[in-house]
Amino acid sequence: MDKKFIRETRAFKTSRVFPTDCNNHNTLFGGKLMSYIDDIASISAAKLCRSSTVTASTDSVDFLHPIEPTDSVSLESFVTWTGHSSMEVFIKVIKENLKTGERTIAATSFQTFVALDEHSGGKIAVPGVIPETEEEKKLHETAPVRAEMRRHRREESKKFAGFLTMDYPWD
Repeated sequence: MDKKFIRETRAFKTSRVFPTDCNNHNTLFGGKLMSYIDDIASISAAKLCRSSTVTASTDSVDFLHPIEPTDSVSLESFVTWTGHSSMEVFIKVIKENLKTGERTIAATSFQTFVALDEHSGGKIAVPGVIPETEEEKKLHETAPVRAEMRRHRREESKKFAGFLTMDYPWD
């Protein structure tokens, strides 16, 4: 399977922050931003494998600076690394004050997606990626450590789930 340049998976989205997008602190709802993140990450994942994909995990969302109604919010995503059927997608969130033009990294996120066969729904192989820029190279080079941390966290989550009850509280 041919590899693709990371740049071929890039996706961009810019939105204005409206009052209905804000919480009681007058900043963008975290859940709204997480929805934007998952949406754009899914586009990068599909651009890599040109098939259906599903979110396997939201590895992290680090909220670094609040996003306010005077800001626009821009997201950039791209696939940084691949396994056999999975891919790591990095999402960078930039807020821009629309009055001053000041731009700040407001959040970063890593998500994992899995490629699926259109007919069987089973996992399918994905192409590898080729980094070109310094940013891409750094993310690609550090990805195996994050992949190992995901694997370990998933194992621990499965163990933990075994301790959880599924009873209704009124039973």
